Amino acid sequence: MQCFPIILLTFAAMKQFLLFLMMLPLAVAGQESNDSLVSNYDMMPLPIDSDSADVTPVSYRECVTLRLDSLMADSLLETTQMGLMVWDLTADSLLYQHHARHLLRPASVMKVLTAVTALDRLGPDYRFATSIYYKGSIVQGQLRGDLVCVGGMDPLCAVADVRALAKAVRSLGISSIRGRIVLDTSMKDQEKWGEGWCWDDENPTLSPLLVDGKAQFSTLLPRELRSAGVATGAASVVSGRLPSGATLVGQRWHTLDEVLQQMMKESDNLFAESVYYGVAASGGRRPSTAADAQRVERDLIERCGLHGDDYRLADGSGLSLYNYLSAELLVQVLRYAWQQPAVYDHLLPALPVAGVDGTLKKRMVDDPWACGNVQAKTGTVTGVSSLAGYVTAHDGHRLAFAVINQGVRRSSDGRRFQDRLCHILCSPR
Repeated sequence: MQCFPIILLTFAAMKQFLLFLMMLPLAVAGQESNDSLVSNYDMMPLPIDSDSADVTPVSYRECVTLRLDSLMADSLLETTQMGLMVWDLTADSLLYQHHARHLLRPASVMKVLTAVTALDRLGPDYRFATSIYYKGSIVQGQLRGDLVCVGGMDPLCAVADVRALAKAVRSLGISSIRGRIVLDTSMKDQEKWGEGWCWDDENPTLSPLLVDGKAQFSTLLPRELRSAGVATGAASVVSGRLPSGATLVGQRWHTLDEVLQQMMKESDNLFAESVYYGVAASGGRRPSTAADAQRVERDLIERCGLHGDDYRLADGSGLSLYNYLSAELLVQVLRYAWQQPAVYDHLLPALPVAGVDGTLKKRMVDDPWACGNVQAKTGTVTGVSSLAGYVTAHDGHRLAFAVINQGVRRSSDGRRFQDRLCHILCSPR
């Protein structure tokens, strides 16, 4: 009889003791390399409710929360900043957050905001077109007037497209030009770089008339015209605008769906800026500016339940040092996309898949739970590593997540942290 109270006290402490045992290997795992990722996190033990005779398992949600809490003890966070949010889309509720509202540089996960805004505003069938017109008369094979080329900032426009436009001119019976070749680049302003881009980066040139990603239309079109049998003679190449009453000769174009594949899978900055200025031009102003795109983005942010003026928006690709977003914003944008099938159904196929393709092809390859499951946009600039996208948890719930690691000396440290995060979200408890 003397021992009975002592036994009750021991059972009352058992739950806390088992929780301690459960968390201990995770604290150690925080110091280990990514090579031991799977073994460190597979199959966590379930605590017992010691106040009753029945075993009470910890819910999947509680288990994930405990494991994410342990991840916050990672030594990387002792010297760097991090914003994290995980949202349960199936339950439409917050699953986890850590400094989720801190404003940080997003790097290329900025492309998530750009892509969702474009799909929402323009639609997946929006065309990035390069068009050629003529104004004047055709007399005995001679164009007495101007050829006018109108740029739509198509990042997929290639030499073959310029060749096809030149052949379209020849098919009208035009064999020579007595006039000018006019280049209409009024879709956007004359800024060649984005605000806050570093001068020593390999920055794309932002021109509405692109060929193979370069502003070389003015030299390639005359060459292809001559190859097609159209003598350009003394025709000068000048800048101008499409005059009223001009006749369309030909057009080459690619859809937003096509552009998103390269933009998101390979994190192509030029493609992102093309999409960004497609959004800017959708308001109808010529020339459009980055500020026009930002107004559309802020409208989307407001519809996500946040305040557009709380964030610093500078470009569409994430190259700018002036972009400042939060993990919360990225997750709410992903949540908005999930709630709009017309957006989500085109965003999801464009995202890199862990261990399969794009910028995630070589990541999480040996993780049986994350490989092929995580679909997310990566981001890397000096000092910043980020990841934002979707994953299916082991309980079948669909999750949206965003994590920004800022102040990292080595991008690999940020990637290691993010891969551990994804493993926790994907794996069984």
